[in-house]
Amino acid sequence: MDKICRTKVVDVLRRTDYGTVVNVKGWVRTHRSSKSVDFIALNDGSTIKNVQLVVNPEKMDANLLKQVTTGACISATGILVESQGAGQASEIQCQEIEIYGLCGSDYPMQKKGQSFEVMRKNAHLRLRTNTFGAVMRIRHNMAIAIHDYFHKHGFFYFHSPIITGSDCEGAGQMFQVTTKNLYDLKKDEKGSIIYEDDFFGKQTSLTVSGQLEGELGATALGAIYTFGPTFRAENSNTPRHLAEFWMIEPEVAFIDMNDLMDLEEDFIKYCVQWALDNCQDDLEFLNKMIDKTLIERLKSVVAGTFVRLPYTEGVRILEEAVAKGHQFEFPVSWGMDLASEHERYLVEEYFKRPVIMTDYPKDIKAFYMKINEDGKTVQGTDVLFPQIGEIIGGSVREEDYDKLMSEIERRQIPMKDMWWYLDTRKYGTCPHGGFGLGFERLILFVTGMQNIRDVIPFPRTPKTAEF
Repeated sequence: MDKICRTKVVDVLRRTDYGTVVNVKGWVRTHRSSKSVDFIALNDGSTIKNVQLVVNPEKMDANLLKQVTTGACISATGILVESQGAGQASEIQCQEIEIYGLCGSDYPMQKKGQSFEVMRKNAHLRLRTNTFGAVMRIRHNMAIAIHDYFHKHGFFYFHSPIITGSDCEGAGQMFQVTTKNLYDLKKDEKGSIIYEDDFFGKQTSLTVSGQLEGELGATALGAIYTFGPTFRAENSNTPRHLAEFWMIEPEVAFIDMNDLMDLEEDFIKYCVQWALDNCQDDLEFLNKMIDKTLIERLKSVVAGTFVRLPYTEGVRILEEAVAKGHQFEFPVSWGMDLASEHERYLVEEYFKRPVIMTDYPKDIKAFYMKINEDGKTVQGTDVLFPQIGEIIGGSVREEDYDKLMSEIERRQIPMKDMWWYLDTRKYGTCPHGGFGLGFERLILFVTGMQNIRDVIPFPRTPKTAEF
């Protein structure tokens, strides 16, 4: 048979030119055999759907057919025909099979259902499963949606550094970057490490956020967004935390809090609608297998408006709930940082829709947030989502040099390496603001998955840096 060019499964399943000879390549999902006919389900990752190969065992080498096991990689050539069975419009009457890679019975991703924990231990192979194929295709589509949204709205894609000498959050939970011999560190008389002979000549770390550099971009280009990996050395073994994750951080000059909230709501609705428009097959699979309310919830987010709720009012609602007998694991009082259970109560039980919480107490928020006239609260804008809790954290930034320095000094934040950031308030300062969206938390919401380790290909968490 003459060589036939490969067609992706997603394209084969769209074709109706029956009688045409086609070639497909991929990995075997299932192989069912009988005396008269074999059915092989083949998937190449281009779609959640498999193409069915129909094989006449009398016309195919028996030893070769035995080697077509779950997980094996094959090339199959045959005639595209209208399917006789339910579930697919077309199938391939297989004439020729070539095996690229055998797969033994010890293959960890057999058809039987494995727990997500087992699949995390086999993250190098779990990508071949239906669930993780769907999640990764949606992840790709969300990345495209993000770039598309900001490009259409006049934002410039701005690349902030991965290696930095500053701590945006001021928490100190950063991974250090060094070329020094850790077994023979030079220290001064006070016991502090001497970094003069290190690669950068100073202490450097992996970034926790691109925001500070993003502010520099916004005060020159007007509106920018960053989209890249960030790192937090938090010893948090929870379904919502990763040590390495991706962040989207737009920053906009001349924006006030109302405009910022409008941007947050419009942006996230755009991303969710993009998933509904472009990921239908994968969403339907996840809706069936993972979360039967997924598509309904996504549509409700797009259709409704987000509640805009001052922190003080939110605490009052929570305190009323406690007074009426609702039990929270953590107590509620003004001035505390709300726990995920508090945020989810407001979103899922009280308002039953997303909430943008504003005007937080200044002591629980970052130093750069603009302080309100009451002197106690800041112009923070956190978006709280069902099943997730906080999905966006944003604020109007303090543009006044003296006020910013006053807050830095009050918090005793070391600013010796931050002169460049303060220069934006010295030279042509302007009102500006922005937000950060954890990409994996968005993927959690859009896919209905329950653990953030299952929406990134190779999760980095405490004591886990495999693959």
